[in-house]
Amino acid sequence: MRETKMKKSRIATMLKLPFITVMLLGTLLSACATPNSSQSDKSSKTANLNSVAPFPEAKAGYTRYVVNVPKKGDEDNFRVELIIGKNSEVDCNLHKLAGTIKKEELQGWGYYYYVVEGVDRNNGMVSTMMACPTTETKTEFVTLNHSLAVLDYNSKLPIVVYAPSDLQVKYQIWTVKGKAESAVIE
Repeated sequence: MRETKMKKSRIATMLKLPFITVMLLGTLLSACATPNSSQSDKSSKTANLNSVAPFPEAKAGYTRYVVNVPKKGDEDNFRVELIIGKNSEVDCNLHKLAGTIKKEELQGWGYYYYVVEGVDRNNGMVSTMMACPTTETKTEFVTLNHSLAVLDYNSKLPIVVYAPSDLQVKYQIWTVKGKAESAVIE
């Protein structure tokens, strides 16, 4: 009887070993397949952008920024605003960066990208000239004063911006709430 119990115990252990091995192997493989959030994924983003179209690399002194907006239900009700600027020490006056954004076509593809130009590397800021009550300054995100309107929302195509390396590109998503109102004829 004792031998029978030992045989059953060995058989049960032998049956558990493959199960434990498979579970351990599965855990190890899933850990290897999970991307590490601390690793840089710049190369995968570049690969994603290049899978859409061959956007040019940034020229010397410029950085290529890519805005990928999430998919939305009715994308006609959304717009994207580009906010381009840099952190600067400012006084009590209103400050803006001087420069332009040029819309260029990716030849042969019909896609567009944007190039920031004319920003003076030394200062490039314009401001009101009020006399400030104190000499106190603060760090503020000073934005580029550009005429680019809000852009159409399209989750299928990235918004690509080439900006001088000392600038940052941020964006804001706008949405339509309610219905459009009619103007009055006078």
